Amino acid sequence: MGLRARHLLGIETLAPDEILTLLDLADTYADKARRRAPAGDALAGLTQINMFFEASTRTQASFELAGKRLGAQVMNMAMSASSLKKGETLIDTALTLNAMRPDLLVVRHPHSGAVNLLADKVDSAVLNAGDGRHEHPTQALLDALTIRRKKGRLHRLTIAICGDIAHSRVARSNILLLGKMENRVRLIGPPTLMPSGAKDWGVEVYQDMTEGLADADVVMMLRLQKERMDGAFIPSEREYFHRYGLDAQKLSAAKPDAIVMHPGPMNRGVEIDGVIADDINRSVIQEQVEMGVAVRMAAMDLLARGLREARAAKGVMA
Repeated sequence: MGLRARHLLGIETLAPDEILTLLDLADTYADKARRRAPAGDALAGLTQINMFFEASTRTQASFELAGKRLGAQVMNMAMSASSLKKGETLIDTALTLNAMRPDLLVVRHPHSGAVNLLADKVDSAVLNAGDGRHEHPTQALLDALTIRRKKGRLHRLTIAICGDIAHSRVARSNILLLGKMENRVRLIGPPTLMPSGAKDWGVEVYQDMTEGLADADVVMMLRLQKERMDGAFIPSEREYFHRYGLDAQKLSAAKPDAIVMHPGPMNRGVEIDGVIADDINRSVIQEQVEMGVAVRMAAMDLLARGLREARAAKGVMA
């Protein structure tokens, strides 16, 4: 089984069986990488273009490495120096790219919905690498894979997502995915960083870290999205760490075997204490980075299968 849609634009449209299919395939790629075994040639003969309108070292590098491991021809477009700076619209850019006939487009954009707009204008498969405050599907999938490998399951867990919920596409995608997989999700943060209507999302909302972390299996910290803030959302970083930064005292409220996550990049001493971030017994932050490559390999592999099947049905060579 593959993915039903031609694109991977968000978690919202994925069914639980599609999520599990993707995670199972990512598991095999992760195991091959650890054994230094060849990953295969699932993307051989295909062209992958990475378009990052926002800077992101780890996500772009992860997608690039994923494509190359599977045999794709990978091109990174320097969007900061592109025609967009000369006034070209996103639709014009999409039409220009479409004329180049790429197979896979990986897109990160600062505006919510921009990736969906671009996907409507191209013939290739599009992967959303993060758009505004909307979604970041591969981040949620890599988080899910990390949780499943560490906890042995991805259902009926208590998972606390802490910090800047309001500005986080990572939080939104994780809430959707973890809810689909029947987990108990808690959101913890100050009122200024909690979206209005969050209680209607099927989650529990807390303002106190100790209460929110009580008996949690997973503690997922979020980065303060300062670039998306247009006002004073917190009194100071020092005060924020005192109330919402993860340290040993706050973590003690969670289960003794609770794991700690962070999508990165981390602001040590603001969102998380450095000792906790580096604790090999609790922190799985480095595993998240490792699983990111495996998940993106799996996502592009499944989309490529769908692309080839669609082309074969039309009598077009893949």
